[in-house]
Amino acid sequence: MEESLEPIPTSSSLKEVAARTEGIANAVFLGPAIVVVLMFAIFPLIVSLYISFSRMRFVQGGVEINFVGFDNYNKLLFGSQKTHLLGVSSEVTPLGWALLGLAAGLLGWGLLHYSRARYFSILGLIGRSLAALILLAGVWMMVQTTLQAPGRPGTLAVTLIYVFAGLTLQYFLGLGLALLLVQKLPGRRFFRVVFLIPMMITPVGVAYMFRMLTDFSKGPFTPIWKAFGLGNASWVSDPWLARLAVIIGDVWQWTPFMFIVLLAGLEGLPTDPVEAAVVDGANRLQLFRYITWPALLPMSTTLILIRMIEAFKIVDLPNVLTNGGPGTATESLTLHSFIAWRTLDLGGSAAVAYLLLLVVTFLGTIYINLVRQRAVEAL
Repeated sequence: MEESLEPIPTSSSLKEVAARTEGIANAVFLGPAIVVVLMFAIFPLIVSLYISFSRMRFVQGGVEINFVGFDNYNKLLFGSQKTHLLGVSSEVTPLGWALLGLAAGLLGWGLLHYSRARYFSILGLIGRSLAALILLAGVWMMVQTTLQAPGRPGTLAVTLIYVFAGLTLQYFLGLGLALLLVQKLPGRRFFRVVFLIPMMITPVGVAYMFRMLTDFSKGPFTPIWKAFGLGNASWVSDPWLARLAVIIGDVWQWTPFMFIVLLAGLEGLPTDPVEAAVVDGANRLQLFRYITWPALLPMSTTLILIRMIEAFKIVDLPNVLTNGGPGTATESLTLHSFIAWRTLDLGGSAAVAYLLLLVVTFLGTIYINLVRQRAVEAL
């Protein structure tokens, strides 16, 4: 009687079993994470996108949702909310024409430079040309609404002012503090801790603190303001002073973020190039320009991108410090969306939020492409 022999597994069958086992393991371990991401990230994005094309009303027994297409966006860009979002235009001043010409010249130079690059392509030129036109339209909006009365910037222009003014001040202040504390100064460890305190306070706490500090009639610095004849002055009665108060509060809170990252970058730089440059007779300015600054650029570009994305979401400071006022002078896009939501205009709120998403994505993409272009040219 012949014995039945089991077939010996071949290498291909073993590979199939291993592949099935790996697939099952991936489904078991990655499946819950994927479900969580879909539930808490992608699904809300899809629902809010649908809401931005709808008009919601609370009725007895529930919510009534009516699809209205692009009505919410049309209202913001061309209808009753246009001045709220884009601002009130005025005649362009000579300074405005000069800024517009400068922007057009820089964009034209960038396109010309790209057309001569070795990575040139027709699709790339078309995309960059469209981006340049959009940027030029943004500059046109800014010079029409911000340079002279009766022009009044809308929430989009105010947000851009917050982002670029605040980001510039935060980066250079953080870099200056980092360069100062990397020196062998007495007490530098103490100041490293002190400089981080603003970042540990919540944005609402910072807003209430600056609300007290900028109150000339009842704040803790009232005697000082009165001594300088500012007892009857007010930050929040003038639009630009109110915006300045918001920018100062934002810079005070987020400069430590720039400082700590740049300080870590400076402390991690190799010392050999610096020592060699010192031996060759380089001064401090030359050391910074040719060694320190190029070494910090990769870190700085990522740091600026992260902070720029975060800065577009500013809402606590203008909401608590000025309540968006006077009028809507200090209202950011996020606060605009929040106020629309608070007044139960959920479709309009979602539309503002998606316009903000488009602006951040557009500017972030341009920034990344510029950084990548510089990296390619450096190779």
